[in-house]
Amino acid sequence: MLLAEEPLQEAAENVTAWRDNIWNWFTDMDMWMNVFYAGIKIIIIFGLTRVFVRVLFRLIDRSLQKREKSRLQMNPRRLVTVGELLKNITTITSNFIMVMLVLGELGYDLAPLLAGAGVLGLAIGFGAQSLVKDVITGFFIILEDQFAVGDVIQTGSLKGTVEMIGLRSTRLVSWTGEVHIIPNGMITNVTNYSVGTALAVVDLPFSNTRKLEGSVELLQGAMQRLKEEQEQIPQTPNVLGIQSLTASEYVIRIAVECPPALRAEVERQIQTYAKEALELAEMNA
Repeated sequence: MLLAEEPLQEAAENVTAWRDNIWNWFTDMDMWMNVFYAGIKIIIIFGLTRVFVRVLFRLIDRSLQKREKSRLQMNPRRLVTVGELLKNITTITSNFIMVMLVLGELGYDLAPLLAGAGVLGLAIGFGAQSLVKDVITGFFIILEDQFAVGDVIQTGSLKGTVEMIGLRSTRLVSWTGEVHIIPNGMITNVTNYSVGTALAVVDLPFSNTRKLEGSVELLQGAMQRLKEEQEQIPQTPNVLGIQSLTASEYVIRIAVECPPALRAEVERQIQTYAKEALELAEMNA
């Protein structure tokens, strides 16, 4: 009988001890005060994080609104892309910091976790170094509005019209039709030919046996006709006069401002109208 009663007594003592522990846990005022203060801190951390994110979102929106009125008139879709990217980065970073602070308030040791995250980030950075460089460079190309789709640019030995701008690469189409895919990290310097206006310049040689005054009047008439017949010419090309002189010929320069994309076409039109005027003058001579 004594052997049968010992397990029952031991079980009763265990139940009593477990009940006492539960009671002590519920009646531990110091523990509940710590939980109360930790809860308040967590709520404050969450609230401050939300406020911080909202403030940064407003700053991003205001900055992009100013960028929208820049001289190159950025595509609104590119502005939306930049804005969403900045907001996502802000949200992820803020939430990560918030989670770390909350875990610290809950009593977790953050040192091993942060050390592991640092090692993981370092490994990813070394493994995707070129990709990270391309993305960062592409981000600043879009943010700083260095060039836009449709612009004629030159980077290194490559020149063409920008067909696409991405965070990782930029696509150029040369005037002969070749398509160049350039990683943004390789774009170290850019010459943009589409900012402002271009200057179409044509030099026309004439024999010294031909009178200068007659040549200038002939070209002026041809350029006036060009302005009247070709709507893409914003103004009448200016016959500047003699550009160079040799024993056998003199060269007259003609120049006119035009949109950068039309410079080659305007120069061809100037030469065409000048040649037609010369042919007409020879027929009437």
